[in-house]
Amino acid sequence: MSMSTPGPERVPSTVKVGKTTGQGKPPTGKPGQNRPAGKGQAGKGGKGRKPVTPVKVSGGRNWGPIAVAGAVVLVAVGIIGYGVYASVQGSRDWTEKMADIQGVVDYRAQKNPQIDDRTHKDGALTYVTSPPVGGAHNGTWQNCMGDVYSAPIANEHAVHSLEHGAVWITYKQGLAADQVATLQDKVEGKDYMLLSPYAGLDKNVSVQAWGYQLKTDDVNDGRIDDFIAAARVKASMEPGAGCSSGNTTTGPVTAAQNNGATMPSAAPSNAAAVPSAGS
Repeated sequence: MSMSTPGPERVPSTVKVGKTTGQGKPPTGKPGQNRPAGKGQAGKGGKGRKPVTPVKVSGGRNWGPIAVAGAVVLVAVGIIGYGVYASVQGSRDWTEKMADIQGVVDYRAQKNPQIDDRTHKDGALTYVTSPPVGGAHNGTWQNCMGDVYSAPIANEHAVHSLEHGAVWITYKQGLAADQVATLQDKVEGKDYMLLSPYAGLDKNVSVQAWGYQLKTDDVNDGRIDDFIAAARVKASMEPGAGCSSGNTTTGPVTAAQNNGATMPSAAPSNAAAVPSAGS
């Protein structure tokens, strides 16, 4: 078997890349231009890379501003609501307000002729209720310009004051001084108001306007103030009649006309007229 003689050893040819070919050129720009930022990018296994701190996202809601806004809304609603309520209350008739006061007895509704009687009579008179809330009365009213009487006054004069729109507060004789002082604060210095003790009263306090009455054992009972606010002046059977220049003495009436009290004299033509007793 003959062996062939090997030929000359082949040498791989080398191909030179010209500057103008564009082949094999490295990417243009600075090294690492397209690499992500951060150190240790070339490190093995990413060693040396700075860990990224995760951003915590709160899942809760900030209730502070919401609570403040809610409170503002509630206050606004309350103010508006009170305004509406006050407007409605102010437009209501006083008799409706009286009807809302629990415990007030409306004697006007009974149409009792003895209570409705408004004639003037001299001397001692008999009344349906105790204290009286209406009926025939003396020609002179009891002074009711916030007067506080320390002894019982004549029913006949007090009823005439009620006819003029006064609220008469009476209290049981012997009531503690501090309780009397509480009632006095409601009366003293306020026109169309008068206060006096009352013999044989079945409750500590009894409040009267013409045709209305409220009795209670508590001098701090809020209904007393409600009664005064509703009935004072407005309960008058003679709108415009005054409370001044009336009788200021205490004790029962006598048989003498007007109980000896001085009636208001006729006013001069150029002066304001003094309200008459009315009939």
